[in-house]
Amino acid sequence: MAEQSYQQRKTEMESAAEASKELKRKKRMKMLVYALAFAIFQTIVILVFSLTVMRIKNPKFRVQSITVEDLTAAATDPPSFNMKLNAQVAVKNTNFGHFKFQNTTISFDYGGVGVGDALVANGRSKARFTKKVNVTVELNSNNMLNNSSLKSEIESGFLALSCHSKLSGKVQLMKLIKKKKTAEMRCAIIVNLVTRTVQVIKCQ
Repeated sequence: MAEQSYQQRKTEMESAAEASKELKRKKRMKMLVYALAFAIFQTIVILVFSLTVMRIKNPKFRVQSITVEDLTAAATDPPSFNMKLNAQVAVKNTNFGHFKFQNTTISFDYGGVGVGDALVANGRSKARFTKKVNVTVELNSNNMLNNSSLKSEIESGFLALSCHSKLSGKVQLMKLIKKKKTAEMRCAIIVNLVTRTVQVIKCQ
């Protein structure tokens, strides 16, 4: 009888030990699953952060609008024009850090010949923000020789100009990362000499 009771207690103790081992194994498995899930979540967060916040792009530099303040044009020999323009340019910064840019010049051309320059002073475009800057420029045909194309355009009432510029600076993220970036601009402009308005602005 005593031996049977002893065997029963032994069996119960062994069952309890086995149950305890099984419980510990399940706890270890659960911790392993949690650790694996956390590692996967962390990897996803880092990947998303790298593809969005940490991905530094070149800002965009564009002429948004131009108003004509003064204009004279004559289809004489040689043909000539003089005009004063007020332009609004935009620096679009899509990054999560601000873009600090240096002074730059917007060069205006007619048929590849320079007709005037506008200065854009240094500044800063905040993160995920478009900074607008107003500039004034005076354009004239003083550097051009007798140009039959210019005479024809003035007679037609439409003058085709172009402008180009390069804006250099640095994008700064969290005061830790600084990366040099450049924004380039090329725009085609058509001035209506009759209405004294800029009819077309197309930028790349």
